[in-house]
Amino acid sequence: MNIIFYSRRVGGARQIELLRPAPLAAAGLALTFVFGLGLLAGGGASDIEQLAVEKMERELADQREEIALVETDARQNLDAVAVRLGQLNAHIIRLDALGRRLVTMADIEDGEFDFSEAPPQGGPDADGPGLSVESRELGAMLDELALKVEDRAAQLEVLDHVMARRSLSDEQKPEGRPIESGWLSSYYGTRSDPFSGKQKFHHGIDFAGTAGSAVLVVASGVVTYSGERSGYGNMVEVNHGNGLVTRYGHAKETLVEVGTTVSKGERIALMGSTGRSTGPHVHFEVLKNGRKVNPLKYVQP
Repeated sequence: MNIIFYSRRVGGARQIELLRPAPLAAAGLALTFVFGLGLLAGGGASDIEQLAVEKMERELADQREEIALVETDARQNLDAVAVRLGQLNAHIIRLDALGRRLVTMADIEDGEFDFSEAPPQGGPDADGPGLSVESRELGAMLDELALKVEDRAAQLEVLDHVMARRSLSDEQKPEGRPIESGWLSSYYGTRSDPFSGKQKFHHGIDFAGTAGSAVLVVASGVVTYSGERSGYGNMVEVNHGNGLVTRYGHAKETLVEVGTTVSKGERIALMGSTGRSTGPHVHFEVLKNGRKVNPLKYVQP
């Protein structure tokens, strides 16, 4: 068997006889070499593709991990913002309550300060689209707002205490008449004693009226005496603090007990004529630091 090769370079055809051992072995070796190269080339390409796939998988895993970290950080930031907003909301609710209380205490007209609505604001639209707030700036703004809210809350609390003390002081200041109805029948100072006719010093003022009418406390305080006392008949004594004490004598009946806290204008007794008295009236005294003083300095009849 012969194999014929045609070559342009040689310019003719050559014939190889396969029955000879040498040419047959050479052809076999050539075919084996070519087939081996093909296998090596195919195997090399497969390894390269495998390495590329593994690299891509590693990069995807790294990206997934990075995304998870970003999501966790964002979630934590949102949780922190939510907590801060909750704290600010609690402060604002507290400020609203204080504001409404101060408005009531200051007797400000309804509608002038409405803490249930945002304060009126406005103005022309500024030029440009405006700037969005970044997360770091938002956190800084929340911190600054929290400090301002806490500062305002502290100021309002101080103001509330001052106004409360002022209100309490006003409540504790004796003023007004110790009766619902009646008239001033005797002044503080030297007078003719109604029983002996001699000149004696009267340490209070008397308000005459109808038996059984109400006797009113002229300032807030604590009842320190309620019952019968020599010369006074049935008497109520009230301590108002700051060294001030008031007494209400000759009552038909006392309506309060020792230790009771009373408010200005409260009924504490009924007018009567017990004790050293010539008729239904209230003997009203004011003591300052234990010394009897003219009640007209504190109470306008």
